[in-house]
Amino acid sequence: MAQARDVLNHYNIPNPFPTEWPKELDSDDEDADAAGVRRSRSRYSALERTASERKSLLPGSQRTVEGRANLVQKDEPDPLGAPSSVVTSLTNLGKPVESDIRYRNKFMLSSTTFSPELFLSTTHSNDTTEDLIQGSKYLARSIDQQSAPLKALVETNFERFVRAKATIDNVYTEMRNQGIDSHANTPPSPRHSRRVSGIHFRNVSGGSATGMTSSQRPSKNALRKETDYGVQGMKISLSEVSQKAEDVWGPALGGKEREAKLKVILNALEKDRAIFELGSSLSEAISQRDYDRIVELHNSARRYTAEARAMGEEVKQTGRGLTDDEVYRVVIVGKMWSNVDEQIKVLKRDIWRRLSSTSATLPLPGVSQAEEHMELITVLLHLGVEESPIWVYLLSRYDFLKNKIAAVVERSKIEIEILRRRLAVGERPSSETVAAFLRQASKERPEALDTEDVIDFWNCILTYFTKLLSLSSGLLGEVVDFWETAQSFIDGSKQKSLPTGYEGESSKHLQMSESESNGLRSGTTELVSQLRDAVFSLFADPPAEDISSLFSPVPGSAGTPTTPHMGAAFSPTDGRIGRLDPNDLPAAAAKKGEPWEDYAFWPPHSNALSAVHYLQKILTLVGIGASEMVALGPVSNNNAMYEKIKTMIAGARERCMRAVCEAWSKDAESCKSMEDWVRSPEKRDQTRMPMYLEAFERKVLQGMQQVLYLSDTTTKPGGRDIITPPPSKLLQMVRTQFVSSIYKAVSGMLENTEALSQGDEDDWVLVTSLNSIAVGAAPSETLMQDAVNASSRNVRLLLTMSNLKALRNEYVPALIQLFESSFSVKLAEESKTIKDVFGQIDAKLFHAYTRPMVANLTQIIKDGINSPSWVPTNPKPDQVRPYVYAALMRLVMVHTEVSTTVPSTTGANSPLLGEILSYMLENISQALLDGFKDRKPNTYSLPALMQATLDTEFIAQTMTHYSTPKAGEIQGQIYTELDKRTTNDARTRLQQELGDMRIVLKKLRDGSRNSFGCFKKQRSSDKDKGRQQVTAAA
Repeated sequence: MAQARDVLNHYNIPNPFPTEWPKELDSDDEDADAAGVRRSRSRYSALERTASERKSLLPGSQRTVEGRANLVQKDEPDPLGAPSSVVTSLTNLGKPVESDIRYRNKFMLSSTTFSPELFLSTTHSNDTTEDLIQGSKYLARSIDQQSAPLKALVETNFERFVRAKATIDNVYTEMRNQGIDSHANTPPSPRHSRRVSGIHFRNVSGGSATGMTSSQRPSKNALRKETDYGVQGMKISLSEVSQKAEDVWGPALGGKEREAKLKVILNALEKDRAIFELGSSLSEAISQRDYDRIVELHNSARRYTAEARAMGEEVKQTGRGLTDDEVYRVVIVGKMWSNVDEQIKVLKRDIWRRLSSTSATLPLPGVSQAEEHMELITVLLHLGVEESPIWVYLLSRYDFLKNKIAAVVERSKIEIEILRRRLAVGERPSSETVAAFLRQASKERPEALDTEDVIDFWNCILTYFTKLLSLSSGLLGEVVDFWETAQSFIDGSKQKSLPTGYEGESSKHLQMSESESNGLRSGTTELVSQLRDAVFSLFADPPAEDISSLFSPVPGSAGTPTTPHMGAAFSPTDGRIGRLDPNDLPAAAAKKGEPWEDYAFWPPHSNALSAVHYLQKILTLVGIGASEMVALGPVSNNNAMYEKIKTMIAGARERCMRAVCEAWSKDAESCKSMEDWVRSPEKRDQTRMPMYLEAFERKVLQGMQQVLYLSDTTTKPGGRDIITPPPSKLLQMVRTQFVSSIYKAVSGMLENTEALSQGDEDDWVLVTSLNSIAVGAAPSETLMQDAVNASSRNVRLLLTMSNLKALRNEYVPALIQLFESSFSVKLAEESKTIKDVFGQIDAKLFHAYTRPMVANLTQIIKDGINSPSWVPTNPKPDQVRPYVYAALMRLVMVHTEVSTTVPSTTGANSPLLGEILSYMLENISQALLDGFKDRKPNTYSLPALMQATLDTEFIAQTMTHYSTPKAGEIQGQIYTELDKRTTNDARTRLQQELGDMRIVLKKLRDGSRNSFGCFKKQRSSDKDKGRQQVTAAA
């Protein structure tokens, strides 16, 4: 077996009995034949052969795909001495060694990819340990046998190897440095050694081989990489010659052939230019969205295809063959249609996407969204589709609106609840802060109706309802547009302008089926119901206990969340809240029994002014929106839906009325703080309190009327009426609250007289405007001039009494008339109740003012009468006693205080002044009566009787302008009591002295004219002076 293997290796044959000559040995014969003519060779001819042209030095070596030989054998004897060769063993094992050279090389010892582990595990997998030991010994002997001759050869021919190596190095150096002076920079060559030779071979590719510098340029024939190893010059010359030959002979050699080909191509292109250009023209039209051009080109492509198909049918029927022109025509039409059809499919997908994804459709400039949709539907009908684009568009529009309404409602309710909770944790504004906003009702253009946070909340609510119910920019407007579009398709009016497609193929999509029509009606009703529920739930439902329950779905549950956590397309707060994190939401405030805790739409601590201002706008939106809802065909014919919308209106109105009444009641308690103790510019006998109160009540009543009757809402012509008259319980609620607010406000005015809350008792009170409070500015000059000394209790009492009279006689009757005209009711019982309230409060104020003075006057008079010096020593007294002057001087002070605090605007005495002085006169007369009755001794001599008469008559005549029947009656009782306590002689003599007493009284009155002239009745000429005096005093 070893001899057979040696024969195979020696002759490089695969088996010992070949049937044909090996193909790899053919090149040797060819080379031998070619070598018959020997040509002269240079001494470098051995280097001219490339590595691929050299023959293998070993028999049986392989060739690569490129034809290059390598040292790897096709087959080798087993290195462990097995009888069969490696390839034979692997073939017997079924390994793909013949087809996979890389896999075979892993078993060849002559290959660099030889794998000992793979070799042993595959070819010797069944060997015993003894076999492997014998194989190892065989391998060692083989190595020793082959290395011994090689060693002897090297030792014998070492000198020859050295000389050959030196010769090769010198030849290579000469060829490499051709054109460079080798002696210019080359140091003396050292003696040759194996070390030097090795260094040379390691450095030949890196630079100079013999120390040469790079300052000299090598010849173009030098054996270097930069000169392409000596052939660069030849390549350049050959390229130039080839280019010149091409320029000279190219046209002459190939012109006719090319001309013929070009003519054929040109004729074909001219003949079928439209077909060739159709695909590119369609692509350009699609990129420009020129739908008319697209339809035209698509129809042309269809016609060409139909003609080619008809040609094929004709050939099939007649049984004849296609001519070359016909074959050519069918081929180019087929390629054209394939291109056009692919483009049209892509275009259809894009149009379907834009039509079904309504939110993503961006209209072209100057084109509305509806027009854009109709254009897309028209294009699809022209191009031909299986599904109805009309139905797909309406269905996608319905889905879009349904999801949009749900997203808007969900996001808005969460943001509203967040704002409500932030307001709820704050403290209730003080009475003074609330009053500062309530005063704004008297202005045509209020600076602010409530705090910034409350106004922000109301704006959020208004924005939410505007988004829901506005016809121009809200969701209801989109629903109305949807139904109008759907209705136009249902009755067929919209389809009149739509095409039937190529050869009428799309006409089947132009008719709406009964089920589709009913589905559109049901969908419209469902959208309206969705809007109705969104409106009603905010009014009717209490605030959410768990705000996370408003998310969809609830956090932590399965399902895809639909709540937009990031800034959504719509946010009632304009995105100020930002991202909604279910894990970071404000907690609910602890309940304190406040009325606003039951209302989700009600901002905590809101006053009635801001409430009616925004609620009338909100309910106007609700009323107009409800009218539009019931005007829609599917809703107007649905009684159940109609009743739900009526319930929504009634429920929203009732909840709003209750909320406003609660705020109205709270504000009435703060009305007392509207008193700023600044005189009214028009009525100097009052402060601005009556004006403030009347303006506040008027604003609230007007707003309540709007809320209760939805006055700005009108029913559409032909539509069903949904605004029902308010129930009697709501009217009674408003009537009760109106009376209650008046009572609370008037009671607060009474409280203001008892305790001054704005400052210390020694301070003048100055209340500035809202802006001044906000920015800390100083009071204006007008306020300083109009301010009064509110630290005086009497001043507060007098101004409050004057304010009450103005309210009772002027402002409140006007409010009652406004109430009756606004709500179409009569306030007979309420008017009586209000009058009684004013009477009670006025009496309390009047007695609070006069009681200390009456007590003082009574004491002065009683002390004077009981004084031991009261009885005159003169038989005929000619003076009144000092207590009379003291009492009258007290009245002068009262007159001065009243007339300067509440001056009359007409020039005459103030009605309040007359009322007070008359009451004082009555009490003085009563004090005189009691004093004379209780005086000890209880008998009166003639001088004493004359003195009592002088005192009584002097007071009565001085205060005659303020005398009342009651005062006259008491004076009569005084004379009766005096008459009972005297003798008949004294009575008789008194009658005789009456003439002289009148003279004495006249002198006394003339003498005291300057002191008590204020009690005289003013003439017309004095009234003008009085006005000037009052103005100066004020």
